[in-house]
Formats: sequence, structure tokens, C-alpha cells
Amino acid sequence: MLLLGIDIGTSSVKVSVVDAHNQTIVASAQYPEQESPIIALQTGWAEQSPDMWWQQTGKAIALCHKSGKYKPEDISAIGIAYQMHGLVLVDKNQNVLRNSIIWCDSRAVEIGDKAFADIGHETCLSHMLNSPGNFTASKLAWVKQHEPQIYADLDKVMLPGDYIAMKLTGEITTSASALSEGIFYDFQFDAISKDITDYFGFDDALFPTIKPVFSAHGSLKADVAAALQLTKGIPVTYKAGDQPNNALSLNVLKPGEVAATAGTSGVIYGVSDQLTYDKQSRVNTFAHVNYSAERRRLGVLLCINGTGSLYRWVKNTFAQALTYQQMNQAAQQVAPGSNGLYTIPFGNGAERILNNKQVGAHLINIDLNQHTPAHIFRAAQEGIACAFRYGLDIMRENGMNPTVIRAGKSNMFMSDVFTQTFVNATGVPVELYNNDGSMGAALGAGIGAEFFSSASEAFADVKQTAVVEPNGDAFEPIYQGWKECLENLLNRDI
Repeated sequence: MLLLGIDIGTSSVKVSVVDAHNQTIVASAQYPEQESPIIALQTGWAEQSPDMWWQQTGKAIALCHKSGKYKPEDISAIGIAYQMHGLVLVDKNQNVLRNSIIWCDSRAVEIGDKAFADIGHETCLSHMLNSPGNFTASKLAWVKQHEPQIYADLDKVMLPGDYIAMKLTGEITTSASALSEGIFYDFQFDAISKDITDYFGFDDALFPTIKPVFSAHGSLKADVAAALQLTKGIPVTYKAGDQPNNALSLNVLKPGEVAATAGTSGVIYGVSDQLTYDKQSRVNTFAHVNYSAERRRLGVLLCINGTGSLYRWVKNTFAQALTYQQMNQAAQQVAPGSNGLYTIPFGNGAERILNNKQVGAHLINIDLNQHTPAHIFRAAQEGIACAFRYGLDIMRENGMNPTVIRAGKSNMFMSDVFTQTFVNATGVPVELYNNDGSMGAALGAGIGAEFFSSASEAFADVKQTAVVEPNGDAFEPIYQGWKECLENLLNRDI
């Protein structure tokens, strides 16, 4: 049995075909090779076209087929992972009404903050486990307020993965996990939040049918099947946000288990069985892929917007002729601490761990006589690792104390400098695995199609490739120097 996993990322769409019998990737492809654009019509805005995601999905699947390593007709189920918190709006004919307002867009911060105050901090935190903040519900409220004609034509509100599933099947569904990441879900009642819908004036009819993450979300339409060279009627049996899906791909399903990723954004994601929340909503709690009202599994998520996005900027600005691997090799020649150069990576929108402040990205203490591009490469990776440590300390305040973190050997974790710095900064060992979001989505489809009897069975043969241990506490003074720079920036307007 072959399974197709689709991962709708900010930078590109990646697909993998996985053999369910041995949980190995038969073929993978990514489109485009260059990173997809983010539309920023104003400072702090970030949009992408859902139609672009759909076109990229088709091209990535075609590239995968082109490998010739499998028969497309042997694919039996489809799973989807997607960038979280994006707002997709369609009319009654399933036409997209506007570009998606994506996860790193900051325009709705004030709307979310006002809702947090008006609904009440205790009500929001005890029921939604989060402030409405800058999440999907607040973005929908922005559209209602500023684009009334679009809102008037609105039939259904979706997350990005819901949209791709709709294009494949013609059906629109969602899940408790998806609704929770949009701050539409009330965990006390296990239903769409009446506090949110009443406050913002959202009609319940705007929300799709709620189904479990692992379930049938529709069957492949005949015309789409023909265009994608797939079999008509095969089901979409899994949909999840990229971070819950990343955790699934690393077999992080039980309370106390923790995953990390460092792509365009950086995330530490720990599983809890408690309805836990941070009083300042700096880290966020959502329904995990295996959440149910009877057996609660929550994902406690630390997100840093400026991780891979910072390193991409460094490459485009200082190293266009180099590959990321060459940049990493150059960074390895520089001693830890980058000779006093600090990088603050927060230049990709409002940061939740900073109470939705926008401090920007900064290179601090540049010495024009000593610092080279290699120092900048290393300082960027160290700054990202320090941001993870800063956020992990917030998670620790809220009872999440990981003894090991699992990560896929991809994106920033492909750099030995970054991985060792991450481990030294956090003080937590990292287990590395050769899997990614598209593989997780494929195996998720196998769980939803009931090929596997449980999620744990789906990952029984996934083996770690390395364990990276802390090698002393010499990085602690470097982190404290970085933290002082950050606090100076946070306090500069006071």
C-alpha cells in the first residue's frame, strides 16, 4: 500500500510517496526549488495565494511521479500537513475570495488584544487556552471590519489544509485541532467557542463540518484524479497543521514527549494531558492530532517567526553565491560567540514569546575590522538558538521540562553548528530522525485509512540517526549576553 503525503509550507510544497508496509519513502519532490513569495502590501502584513499552493501541489506531485519509482495507481490514501493559522475564505461556489492572511501576518494584533480584554483573560485562557491574539479568528474579524463585501460573500472559513482537501475532493471539513489553532474552539465544551462567535458576530454556518483528524475528509474527484494521474475516489484520511504533524512524524504523541523544528519559523512542541495555558499567551496550547474529549492530548507550542527566514535573509544579503552547506561550513570555522557579534532574529512579524511585540531583527556589536561573513553566518545560527532557549524557559515556567527533544534532520537542523548550539543553549539533548512533514502526512493518511492499528504502529520502524548531547556550559555567558541585548531592545521605548 502506497500513501501520498502533501506538506503545504510557506516556502514550498513538498510531497512524499511512502510504502506503508515498511514506513519508507519511495519518492519525494518539492516545488518550487526557490522559495515562494510572501506578499506584504503593508509593513507587518503577510499573504499568499491559496491558488498558488494548489498549483504547486500539482507540480510537486507530477515531479514525484516523474521519478518512475512507483505506479501512481498504487497510491491508496492521501494525507495533508499545512502551515498553521492561515485564513482561507471561499464563497458558495468554492471560489477563493482573497489571498490567505498567513501565520506571520501581524495586522490583527490589536483586534485580538481587545477581544482578550473584552471577553476576559480568565474566560479566554480557561476555555480557549489562548488569547485570540494574532490568530485566525482575529484575522477573520479584521476582514469583517475592513473588507465587508468580501465578508458578505463568505460561505466557509478554512485553514490552508482544509482548502487543499477541498480542491482534491470538493468537500469542506475541519477538525478540533484546526479550530483550536484558529482560536475558534472551546475546550470546556468541546465545541466551537460561543464566546468568540458572539463577540465577533460570526455565524456558526461559516465553519465546516468537524471531523477527527484521522478520518475520511472526502474522496478524490474524477477530474482532479485525471489531472494528477491518481485513482478516482481514493480518500483524504488525514489533515493537520505542520507542527502537530511534525510531532506525529517524530512519534511525539504521549504526555511529556517533545518535538522541534526550525524551518521558516522555529517551534518546540510538547504534548500534555492537561488543559494548560500561559497566562500571557506567550506559548500556546492547541488540540494535538490524537486529541479527543475522552482522551485529551494537547500540544503546547512555542513559536519563533524569525528562524529559517532570518538565515534566508542572511544568505540573500551576504552569500548569494554560496549554498547553505557552504555557509554552515564557514560558520564552523568561527569560535562560539562569534567574537562578540549578536543576532536578534525577530524580524518576521509580531512574536508571541515577546507579547506580540515587533522588535525587529538586529546585528549587534559589528566590528568592521574583525567580523567577516562567516561571523555573521554563525551569529545568525546562535541568535536563533538563543531565541529557542528564551522561549523554552517560558515553557519551563508553565511546567514543560523536556529531558530530550526529537527533531527531523532538515532545515536548520541540517547544520551541525546550529544543532550543537541549540543543544548547548537549551541544555537538552536532541534526537535526530530522517523524516519530515510530508512523510508524517503520508503515515497520517495510513492511520486514518486504518492500515495501521495505532499511530505508534505507524512509526514503529522509524529509527533515530543521531543523538546530540550538550558539551559543557560554556555557552551560558553567550546566552546571557544575547538576552541582555534583547531586553535592551524590549525596554527601549519605556
